[in-house]
Formats: sequence, C-alpha cells, structure tokens
Amino acid sequence: MQPYFFPYIGQFQLIQAVDRFILCDDVQYIRHGWINRNRILKQGDGFQYMIVPVSKHRSNEPIRNIRAVEGPVWKQTIIRQLDYYRKKAPYFEKVRELVCRCFSWEETSIARINGHYLQAVCDYIDLPFRLEVSSELNLDYSDIQTTSDWALHMCEQLGASAYFNPPGGTVLYEKEDFNRYDIELHFVKPSFREYDQRNQQAFTPGLSIIDVMMYNSPATIRDMLNDYQLI
Repeated sequence: MQPYFFPYIGQFQLIQAVDRFILCDDVQYIRHGWINRNRILKQGDGFQYMIVPVSKHRSNEPIRNIRAVEGPVWKQTIIRQLDYYRKKAPYFEKVRELVCRCFSWEETSIARINGHYLQAVCDYIDLPFRLEVSSELNLDYSDIQTTSDWALHMCEQLGASAYFNPPGGTVLYEKEDFNRYDIELHFVKPSFREYDQRNQQAFTPGLSIIDVMMYNSPATIRDMLNDYQLI
C-alpha cells in the first residue's frame, strides 16, 4: 500500500490480515490523495482536513522523492486542530501526546514520516507491525507495464502466496492474473463500527485513525480491527 498520513482504520485491518505489509513509495505521487492529508472532526458538524504541505516537485515524481515542507508550522496547525476533541474525547490527552511525540521526530521524507507514524499507532494499539518500505527492498520493476502490474510483480518477487487489497482494488486487479503466478487475490472490505462521536449529528465513518483513537481504548480498537469482510 502507498504510505498514507494517519490512515483510516481499514489500513490497520489490512495490517492485521496479512503477514507482511509493505509501504510502496516507488509509485508516482498523486496530489489530493491521502499521502499528505487526512480527515478529523471539526466544530459544529462534519470534518476538516489535516494537511502536510509538501515541497515543489515534478508531476511524475515518485513518492520516495516527496518532501514535507520543513519547519514546525504545519505540525502546530494540526495540534491546534486536535483541540476540537479536548472536552469531547475520553482519550484526548493520550492521543495528543502520541501525535506530539510523532511530530518531534525530525524527518522530511513523506514516506518515512508516514511509516514512522504508522509504526507509532500500531505500537499504541498493540498491533504487531514491522515497517518495510519498497524502495529499500531492491525490487525489479522492469516488467511493469500497467498500474495493476505493481502489486503482482512485487508479490512475485517477495514470494507471497496471497495479496490483500482494499475493496477499491476490485476494478484494478484480476484474479486470473494472480492465479498465473499461484498467488491468491483477496479484498478486505471494512465494516465501520459506529462509536459515539460526541456532539456530531450523525456518525462520520472512514476518518483518520486519530478520530478512532480519540473515542476508543486500544483494546476496543483491536476488536474493531476484526470488523471486515474478506472478499
């Protein structure tokens, strides 16, 4: 999977479902995706974006070359955004401390930033995870011709017997292509268990894991990680 910024709970359900989770930073960076932003609740109703501004880059730049803007400004902005939860969320202090600890790590590579934060969240909820990044695995991409080839050829080189992807991959991947390499293809469809998002008119699913952690204990979150359907 691409390295996302404090991703939604579905990413952590994937981590739990597999033996090996690889952050793919060799593919092209796409603007307005989830690599440098995510969503949390805001005052009133609905959500707001947490954003990591990135430095100027070419349009076809791979994720591994994308750098976050240096300096503390964006981190301070996100910390202020988290104040929405101060009087509403039972785990505000612990989660704010976790985010501040993540932000104290000095790094500009967006892939490494997101990998580091992902590891921190997994440690917090006690989810076994070992950070691996594709650009450090010496993989051969010479046979890749289409977007759907990336996962298949990576799995082949890593000796995988099965590949798990979010349900959006059903329009991208074909079972027959993976079968030719004796690799099973599965899709993990999350079932968003509702929890009490204080003062919100309706439950907003699919927000950053930060929102989940604000309102739920690590033990409850670990139980929520089993709320998915395997397709």
